[in-house]
Amino acid sequence: MSAGGDTDNRLQLLQSQLQTLYRLGLVFSRAESLRPTLEAVLAILHDEAGLLHGMVALREPDGAALSVYAVHAEIADREALRYRSGEGVVGWVLAQREPVMAVRLSEEPRFLDRMGLYDRERPFLAVPIPIGDAVSGVIAVQPSTPAVLSEQAAFLEMIADFIGSSVQRVWEAERGQRALQEERDSLRRQLRGEYGFDTLVGHAPAMRRVFEQVRQVSKWNTTVLIRGESGTGKELIANAVHYNSPRASTAFVKLNCAALPDNLLESELFGHEKGAFTGAVASRRGRFEQAAGGTIFLDEIGEITPAFQAKLLRVLQEGEFERLGGTRTLRVDVRVIAATNRNLEDAVVKGEFREDLYYRLNVMPIFLPPLRERLGDLPELTRFLLDQIGQRQGRTLSITEGALRALAAHDWPGNVRELENCLERAAVMSEEGVVDSDLVTLPGLTQRAQAEEIAAPPPAADLHDPELSERERVVAALEQAGWVQAKAARLLGMTPRQIAYRIQTLKIQVRQI
Repeated sequence: MSAGGDTDNRLQLLQSQLQTLYRLGLVFSRAESLRPTLEAVLAILHDEAGLLHGMVALREPDGAALSVYAVHAEIADREALRYRSGEGVVGWVLAQREPVMAVRLSEEPRFLDRMGLYDRERPFLAVPIPIGDAVSGVIAVQPSTPAVLSEQAAFLEMIADFIGSSVQRVWEAERGQRALQEERDSLRRQLRGEYGFDTLVGHAPAMRRVFEQVRQVSKWNTTVLIRGESGTGKELIANAVHYNSPRASTAFVKLNCAALPDNLLESELFGHEKGAFTGAVASRRGRFEQAAGGTIFLDEIGEITPAFQAKLLRVLQEGEFERLGGTRTLRVDVRVIAATNRNLEDAVVKGEFREDLYYRLNVMPIFLPPLRERLGDLPELTRFLLDQIGQRQGRTLSITEGALRALAAHDWPGNVRELENCLERAAVMSEEGVVDSDLVTLPGLTQRAQAEEIAAPPPAADLHDPELSERERVVAALEQAGWVQAKAARLLGMTPRQIAYRIQTLKIQVRQI
């Protein structure tokens, strides 16, 4: 070939490569998923650059072999085509990290022809696809002409660099997506564990009815009204209903209705448009929009004003509302769980609560009994709460029988919330992780409960029980002796000085009776 003809070939090749690079740039800039991107790249190389029947093989997760990932041809069982390191031309490129350039494929002894695709009388190119310092794959093509083969090989190496960058971005995005999915699944499992039926503690008949109601109503989209005194665990029941329902994977949005005045409550629940009021510098979605497809929990529903009750009724009846300051009607699919400690029937009679809203909310009422009516559950509930407190503190907590007797003597006006606070205070004060009766302090303990504890003491503990620790034995003796140290010393066969020493070293808080 003349020098002029060689120059013309190179100019034609350069123009073709520039056009190819332009089109490849558009493909790489829009790359989202890997296989369609690679297939588009191979199609452009085939049509624009004369690099025929391109094939990309990528390293498998364990790194031991390559799998054919994309090929510009109809190949049966493409997914089954694999090349171990060093096997064939493709495996050799992977192992040696060097390109292979054959002027005539029939002269390349390493070629295996597994795909039955390439013309043995034409040239062949295979180059590594790098990611950093590693080789992530191999790209192979068959040039339509052996002319300027070295320039075509250099061009293919450039394309391999682009492919390596694209593969890295997609793989990183996929790893990030998998990590997010694993975190999401882990959080779902954690939420189900925290709010599953196993976390509902109690064997009292009233609580067993509650648990059965929760199991039944969780299956459906029925509106639930949870009723009970403050501190009985209404939010815990709401969590259990949502996280054991078909909506468990969707949003669970909560709002305490008593915490906001009407104007702010409307904005919180329904959202607002820009300029709806002073300070509304941008549009904002409300809690109902945030909960679309999921559940909204409206705590203290009995505290909303009659004026706002009418607005809430429309959402419950029609699933429609407008943002504050807006004119567009929005529709949402939201399950409603409400809670209150008020007597809504009395409020309806007094005209303080709309009767139609009451019936709309009271589809499935669940009544939570106060703690004083289920004292038989107190030991189990106490140990459950101590386990949770212990997890937060990173240690194991236990409670003595004397402490349980002290807890049972209380009226619990604050219900389970008061019990949890009491146990957390006691746990903080316990250096050894044992909650004893002298650590149980109950602000507001009724005089009646104190008198009952003194006048009618529970059955005395066995001071010779080998299961009792030394501290429990001394406290039990003091309780049996009415906290008279000399009498307690006689019960234990000690001198007054010895028991005084034990009280000091064991850090027992002496009660004054």
